[in-house]
Order: sequence, then C-alpha cells, then structure tokens
Amino acid sequence: MKTLVTLASAAALLLLTSGSAHHRPPTAEAPCRGQIHSNPSFERGTTGWTADPRIVVLGDAARPAHTGRAYATFAGLDVTRYELLRTEVTVPADCRLTVQFWVRTLTTETSRGDYVNVGLAVTGEPPKTRFSLAYDGGPQWRQYSMSSGTATTERTAWVTFGAVETAGNGVTAFDVDDVTFTLS
Repeated sequence: MKTLVTLASAAALLLLTSGSAHHRPPTAEAPCRGQIHSNPSFERGTTGWTADPRIVVLGDAARPAHTGRAYATFAGLDVTRYELLRTEVTVPADCRLTVQFWVRTLTTETSRGDYVNVGLAVTGEPPKTRFSLAYDGGPQWRQYSMSSGTATTERTAWVTFGAVETAGNGVTAFDVDDVTFTLS
C-alpha cells in the first residue's frame, strides 16, 4: 500500500511538472520601459558614444565620478576650442524618452566665457538646446532632465553635449556622468 501511495504521488507530481498544467509564455519586456543606452556612465570608455579625444576620464579621490569610476569631462585647459560628445538611441513607437544626466562645474572664471550646451533632437521634432550650462553651475553634482514627446512611429533620438572654451578668461571644466535614457 505504501508503494502504491508513493507511486501515485510521484505520478501526480510528474503530471504537474511535465506540461499537463497550463503554462504561460514568458512575458516580453514592455517596449516603453527601462534604460536603453548600453554605456550611460562611461564605464566602458566611449563605447556607444561619439567623442572627441580626451573626453572620458577615470575619477580619483580628489575628483570622483558621480557613480562608478568614469565620467566625461569637457574643457578645463584655458585654450580656445570646441569639444563634442554625442550618442543616438532608438525610441520605439508610442514611447516617450527621458534623458537624465548629472553635471558638476569646476572653475576659476568669474564671467560667462566657457559653457556646455546640451541638446536633444528627435526625428520629427525640432532640435533644441535644452540647457546651456556655464561657470556658475557649482562643484557639486547636479541632475538635469529632458524629454521627448511620443509618436506613432519608431524614431531616432540624438543627445549632444557641446562644450566651448575660450582662452584667457579662466579655466572651467564640465564633468558629466550617468546619462540615462529611459523609455516610458
């Protein structure tokens, strides 16, 4: 009798685990959810970004990254030049893109001469400079955010950080980290 009960229990367990029970297919992640850039914190250098030389650096105890070890830095040499960092992502149909990033400013300037413009351009929307950050941003990390609208078709979004430095008016360095690209 004991063997019969054990065999019956084993058979019932086998039926439950062998597929006779209804299984739901795995749910795919919703297309309008989550972070979509492969290297938002520059931990893998410029992978996924188009960058001028010398943009991505490793932080240290005196000048640490916002998170992780790496960040992008612009200007800081007191020479006249322009530096560019940009990336693009695909925004699925009916999704909204929110881009958030952290910036700190280290400077000896006392008037606006060096600045970084941050822009978001999305297929079908006019490109915009969303932020123009100057010497007075402060040495603490500050977060900024910008968003796109939605559309019924898939679109491409470009995010650009363009820094302008002018020689002779002091040194300003702009550090950028944790540039997240979130769909909703």
